[in-house]
Amino acid sequence: MLDDVIDEFAKDYLHSDLRELREALVRKLDGLSEYDIRRPMTPTGTNLLGLVKHLAVSEARYFGEVFGRPFPEPVPRWDDLSQRGVDLWATAHETREEITSRYQRAWAHSDATIAALKADSPGHVPWWPRPDVMLFNILVHMLTETARHAGHADILREQLDGGTEMDPEALARRGLDEAYWANRRAEIERAAKAAG
Repeated sequence: MLDDVIDEFAKDYLHSDLRELREALVRKLDGLSEYDIRRPMTPTGTNLLGLVKHLAVSEARYFGEVFGRPFPEPVPRWDDLSQRGVDLWATAHETREEITSRYQRAWAHSDATIAALKADSPGHVPWWPRPDVMLFNILVHMLTETARHAGHADILREQLDGGTEMDPEALARRGLDEAYWANRRAEIERAAKAAG
């Protein structure tokens, strides 16, 4: 009995964090142009809209086929090498609304799977070395994956326009304005040069 209570607490806790990260990731697109949300910001092409698209596919796959609850829309096959990486960027014909809406539909499907299953419900991930898993494993995996990509999105957004998730008014009240950040960056640059 106590194990069930602990399992449900853990499931609810992880699920709550996953929900918050999903919302934060989508907010990173707010106020940016179509070009900026698609713009490759790293040598490997990492971009904001591509991160959203990738996580839509990941959630659809991990909370869908892994538990025999397939997402009702087509998802690239995990074993189709010709499709590797296509979920990491948006074509010119895919709209922001299509991709974010698909992500939100994947959330709803994932949320239904999470609600329907116990934390120790079995699943099977054929592309993992140890393919037999529980819902708990997939919750931890997707929370980690989403947090990782939300961190990427934080950096990309800051590079694009200086935007952060931090409340600008609260930062200003604490004296953390543009001058503060310019001084902080200069201090860090001096330390880096001195160490180099």
